[in-house]
Amino acid sequence: MLPPQSSTGPSGNPSVSRVSEEGRTCSSFRDKILTGNSLPGLTLGHGTPVLAGTLPKPILRVQPDSVVPEQTTVTFFCEGFTGAQEYHLYKMGYFRHTEIPANPNNKAEFSIKKISRHEAGQYTCRYWTRNRWSGYSDYKELVVTGAYSEPSLLAQPSPVVTEGGEVTLQCVSRQPYYKLILTKEGPQEYSWILDSEYDRSTGKYQALFPVGSVTSRQRWIFRCYSFDSNQPLVWSEPSEPLELLFSGTHHKPTIKAEPGTVVASGSPMNISCQGTQDAEMCFLHKEGSHQSWGTQTQKKSGNKSTFSIPSVADYSGGQYRCYCYSSAGWSERSDTLDLVVTGLYDNKPRLTALTSTVVTSGGNMTLMCVSQDRYDKFIVTKEDQKFLSSLNSQYNHSIGQYQALFSIDHVTPNHTGTFRCYGYYQQRPQLWSVPSEPLEIHISGLSLKPTLLTHQGYILDPGKSLTLQCFSDINYDRFVLYKVGETDITQLYGQRTHAGLSLANFTLGSVSHSTGGQYRCYGAHNLSSEWSASSDPLDILITGQFSFTPSISVKPSSAVQSGDNVTLLCQSIYTSDTFILSKEGATDQPQRIKAKSQNWKFQAEFSMSPVTTALSGTYRCYSSRHSSPYLLSHASAPVELSVSGHIGASSPPPPRPLPTAGLQMYLKALIGVSVAFLLLLSILIFLLLRRRHQRKFRKDAQKGTELQLPAGDAEPVTRERGRKKRSNPAAAIQEESLYASVEDMKPEDEVKLETSLQRTSAEDSQGETYDQMKDSRLRRAEAVQPSVMSREIPETKDEQAEEDRETDTQAVEFEEPHDVVYAQLCSRSLRQGTAAPPPSQEGEASEEPSVYAALAVARPGPVPNNDDQ
Repeated sequence: MLPPQSSTGPSGNPSVSRVSEEGRTCSSFRDKILTGNSLPGLTLGHGTPVLAGTLPKPILRVQPDSVVPEQTTVTFFCEGFTGAQEYHLYKMGYFRHTEIPANPNNKAEFSIKKISRHEAGQYTCRYWTRNRWSGYSDYKELVVTGAYSEPSLLAQPSPVVTEGGEVTLQCVSRQPYYKLILTKEGPQEYSWILDSEYDRSTGKYQALFPVGSVTSRQRWIFRCYSFDSNQPLVWSEPSEPLELLFSGTHHKPTIKAEPGTVVASGSPMNISCQGTQDAEMCFLHKEGSHQSWGTQTQKKSGNKSTFSIPSVADYSGGQYRCYCYSSAGWSERSDTLDLVVTGLYDNKPRLTALTSTVVTSGGNMTLMCVSQDRYDKFIVTKEDQKFLSSLNSQYNHSIGQYQALFSIDHVTPNHTGTFRCYGYYQQRPQLWSVPSEPLEIHISGLSLKPTLLTHQGYILDPGKSLTLQCFSDINYDRFVLYKVGETDITQLYGQRTHAGLSLANFTLGSVSHSTGGQYRCYGAHNLSSEWSASSDPLDILITGQFSFTPSISVKPSSAVQSGDNVTLLCQSIYTSDTFILSKEGATDQPQRIKAKSQNWKFQAEFSMSPVTTALSGTYRCYSSRHSSPYLLSHASAPVELSVSGHIGASSPPPPRPLPTAGLQMYLKALIGVSVAFLLLLSILIFLLLRRRHQRKFRKDAQKGTELQLPAGDAEPVTRERGRKKRSNPAAAIQEESLYASVEDMKPEDEVKLETSLQRTSAEDSQGETYDQMKDSRLRRAEAVQPSVMSREIPETKDEQAEEDRETDTQAVEFEEPHDVVYAQLCSRSLRQGTAAPPPSQEGEASEEPSVYAALAVARPGPVPNNDDQ
């Protein structure tokens, strides 16, 4: 309690007396709250009266503020008269602290650490000099916040106001029957207190604070609190600060979305606001919002403030503007930034080019966006940015779908790139469907887009080294590597190769989870600030970021034939949003398929229909989640797929039809070749037969010359088993005469001769027998008469051919040679000559032997002729 004036020192027990103007002593009292004005006069010890207020009252200040949250250290400063020896601090009239400076000083500090709600209240102080107390300082209220949950503060209709305008601030609390207080921060602080009222529409308690005549010469920052009327200095947590925004006259800032204004739901993004150099801070405001989205102090590097949105959602879509403030006042508001959130509707439209995806520069192009869902409007983007104005959807009865046609006249190189289309509803124009599949449009004669690739693969284990290579056949002076979702870029000068390419190698070092993402690269010339078209995106995936491992299997078998249907099945019992299939050594990016939940498992089927030998190899699968699509699980166990080149009977390849003209030419050629082959075969057979017949003729002629008769003797004759027609009449007559002569011989001689010949023929297994008849009267054989030769050899060609044919026929008819030799014998002399046959040839019918008996007469005498016989 505040002590009264005392006649003794501060360490004694003073006697307090209240005296009247007449000097009478009043009853003493203690523990009473007194103010400086309530003490018109004091009496010191021994009844010495003094005038009150002879010492100046001290000044009490508090730091860091008179409104502080719980657990804050608060310091009270009591500043008095020079030479003060002791200071006292009081709360609500009760003594709390004493401070005795080491040396007489005019200031004392009272610190309260980790203040609580019980420390809230009114504070005052006074000081003691040599023999008297000073008066009490003015009261200082200390408010402690954090006792209740915070209310919310909104500006109606908007925190953006005009010079001298009015605005209504709405403080909303969940605490019933509490009072609400609105405070203004800054050099001119003040506050308003209102009772809360129940709003049936929201089910909350609120108070409306009208604020008028606002000007841009100062900042208007407000907060609101709630408190219990029984504890007016114990407040709730403060609301978020609300600052009124002005559109001033200074240079307007630049607003930009990174990576773009069309963002997929769940993706991170940044909105930057760049003001002038003297701008102190910038504010971001979304149209229709009752409070600003954030306040950022502008960084000196780049004069830019960045507002981050970790994960965009449906409420993130809308129109944004930024405002900047400096000591000179407010800037103009920035241009409007339309932020679109995609992927909120699952019905994917389809984008096609009606003519071709390759268009000549200066020509016309029409893109058609089609969907089964009844969207109100369709819109086309290029490189994920708005490119064409939206169009109303129209129902096409022929295809039973909704569509819109986007016509582009006089295309230029700027139209080269990737296009997509979206659908949306008119009530929510900043919320779009999932995008269509990308459509690449190329302008003929242009090849500005570089290529980005990696030699280490798209899927990497942590710790592996990674280098990305950006190259082009255009002579770019420098290349830039950009990771989607980040603001920093990496730039390198290009190098020329012997093949005429310009390239740059971006070494990223050992990879980690932060390396995973989507990369693009660009090319540029030194004399131009424009970049080339973006390279195709390259996804870098990091494995081992989840503790589980999926499994992979092959259906129907890991060993199949070309043309069969194969399905690779990836499964996991742990939550997985996407499965990734990787082939060892493949140059293409791995396949991704959204996981499906079935039988308490997550799975995805990668179909390969039909397979070829190029699909043979080792496969693995991984799983990922939507929250981090570039971070993968551990790899599954490898599975080997073997595709043989032979196509089985179960799946024969479809016949390849030949054109009609080609079939006719093919048939003609086949017929010609067949005729030529048959003709050559016939000629060959004819030549072989003729050669064989000629050899037989020469053999027969040789045999005839070896058996000769003397002049006038009879000609020997060989009679074959088969009937042989002789074409030479003279020879036939001679043969008959020889036969007749033999008939006149003695029976015993004939029997001897025939028996001898038949025995010799039986001993010869090859069918050729030559019997040599020996007699004591036989003499040396003589040469055959020329007349005999003339009757045996000369034959015409026709006769020879006919004889050859008959000989061939006879050779087939008989199997065993049984020859009967007839000879004309003379009693005085008998000579026999036998022509030695050539060796028998394998595979040919054996020839019958020709035996000629030469008869010689010891005494001269004529040979009997046919008439004598």
